[in-house]
Amino acid sequence: MSVNSADLSKLPSQEQPRPSGFLNEDWWAVLIGLGLLATAVILFTQGSSLKWLAVAPPKWHTVSQLATQFGNDAIRYLALFVLWAGLLSIGAGSIGIPLARFLPSFVIVFIISAVIFMIGQWDQSDHYNLEPPLVALALGLIVANTVRLPDWFSAGLRVEFYVKIGIVLLGATLPITLIVWAGPTAILQAAIVSLATFFTIFLVARKLGLDPRFAATLGAGGAVCGVSGAIAIAGAVGAKKEDAPVAISLVIFWAIVFIFALPLVARGLQLPTGVAGAWIGTSEFADAAGFAAAQSYAGYAGHVDGITGHPEAAVNAYTLMKVIGRDVWIGIWALVLSIVASLYWNDNDGVRGRADAGEIWRRFPKFVIGFLIASVVTTLFASGHAFADYKKAIEPLLVIPVKNLRTWSFIFCFLSIGLTTRFAALANATRRPFYAFTVGVVINVILGYVLSTQVFGDFWTRFGQ
Repeated sequence: MSVNSADLSKLPSQEQPRPSGFLNEDWWAVLIGLGLLATAVILFTQGSSLKWLAVAPPKWHTVSQLATQFGNDAIRYLALFVLWAGLLSIGAGSIGIPLARFLPSFVIVFIISAVIFMIGQWDQSDHYNLEPPLVALALGLIVANTVRLPDWFSAGLRVEFYVKIGIVLLGATLPITLIVWAGPTAILQAAIVSLATFFTIFLVARKLGLDPRFAATLGAGGAVCGVSGAIAIAGAVGAKKEDAPVAISLVIFWAIVFIFALPLVARGLQLPTGVAGAWIGTSEFADAAGFAAAQSYAGYAGHVDGITGHPEAAVNAYTLMKVIGRDVWIGIWALVLSIVASLYWNDNDGVRGRADAGEIWRRFPKFVIGFLIASVVTTLFASGHAFADYKKAIEPLLVIPVKNLRTWSFIFCFLSIGLTTRFAALANATRRPFYAFTVGVVINVILGYVLSTQVFGDFWTRFGQ
């Protein structure tokens, strides 16, 4: 059974083709993320901090402790809500979502996210693997598949918007020196896995009789940038309107499976945090899902016997592999495949892809630029300080508040993924696309494991120290 064009609006990403103008969703994510970072830097230079506004629940043991802490910080949570609601409403309005629809939905998203964040701060949460991203996803999945949500509520479930803002803020906590140091290895490993995955899916799909444009859309969804990659390539090659929804369904299905499977398997193998993060980065298909898996594994460091490395190494290695290593190639893939489509993949309907010299820039994920700028800013700002001073003054007053905002953004994202995922919609993919994509999944995971643990294992182990 195929997925009709209307199903696209119901898929987990809530992703739709957007205009390529300056103030699109990607650029608004950059503006909001860098604006928050700039505010944090300015306040810090004035002897203040964004810490008061970037509130996060502290660790708690009993419900009474939690209630007391929340009561003491209630005004801070209200101020944070006003900040997020104002910034996100402006951005949402710019991409065509009316304030009257977005704001009521976001109120509910924020309240549920606050509860989830508090659950994640329970002092037993590590023991039960109650990482906020996983709790948000699991709760969203349960609700979405047992309760009929009103149509207006979908306006605030902007998965891609939230994750892009979170990735820009992530750059502020990942020094550019680390990116430069790991860049060649990450790019090489990502290129090997991406090429192998794409051609596996493409060739198997063609062997099963699928149209080459559909095969390319499936391959890009598995090899490049998940949902965004499938949509970008579908548009670049002139795929049929039902092709992208099927590819997106398969991407989301396996992304959700791997959120839970990869950290558990890596834990059983006792992989160092850097190695596990690299493997997750080469194996996951969606940015938000991969971050959730990496964040989950980061929680094992220092709490599970046999798992070595710094907790942040899992997230940093994942980011280098997925966001830097794979996502940045989306524009190039779109350009190359649009040329191939225009030359070889014409059909009787006259539908064909268009080669365009500006395709690289139009398809390039602009939020990656924000990520790199944020990394440069914090690196330059902290470069003149000794490590001890950085840990004592700069990190708690500048970096930690930004990290808290990043966590809020990702919780919004993971909750939205769960609340917009319908298992029935994921089951709509036909068997042949499922078989082709799944073969690519197997190659992706095995090859990513070998590269992360054997070929480049020493590097990623040192990376996590």
